[in-house]
Formats: sequence, C-alpha cells, structure tokens
Amino acid sequence: MTVLTTIETKITTALVPEHLDVVNESSMHNVPPGSESHFRVRIVSTVFEGQRLIQRHRTVNKLLADEIQGPVHALAIEALTPEEWETNGRREAESPECLGGEG
Repeated sequence: MTVLTTIETKITTALVPEHLDVVNESSMHNVPPGSESHFRVRIVSTVFEGQRLIQRHRTVNKLLADEIQGPVHALAIEALTPEEWETNGRREAESPECLGGEG
C-alpha cells in the first residue's frame, strides 16, 4: 500500500470526512522521483466542530504518527468543519514554492 493510500484510509476510517484531499507534493521538493515524503491534506469533518485549530492538527498528527515518524517528512494540514468549508467557498489553500533544502 502506498503512503498516500495509507493516509487516505486512516483519515477516512477515523474522521469520516465529508471531503478529503490527500496530495503528494513530494515532486515540488528536492527528493528522488517517486518519493512519498511531502503531503498536503484537506479534511472536512464534523469531528472538528468545537475544536480549536491546534486540537484539529493534533488529532491528525496523532492519527498519522507512524507515517510522520517514518516516510513523511512534511505534512500540511487544512482541517475544516463543513460550515467553514462552505463559508470559504470550498477554496483550496495553495502550497508555497519549495525554498530548497534536502527534503
């Protein structure tokens, strides 16, 4: 199973999202072709209702702890409630350009 598929499965199972995007952004970084080390996740779930941003990120980080300890070098998290998702017009946050470095 790929890292991307593992991330999707864990999030889907635990957070039952109304919307989920998992994007492998490794190719935007200084890593070998085919790497699965840099990801962006956008999760829209009622689980986040009543949670502050830091709590939402902790929830996702705990869920993906094995991946973060292993192959995942960077994880950008956008964790929204369904109401927030609708309010922001379902717009996606964009990743910044890589500034270099080794990973």
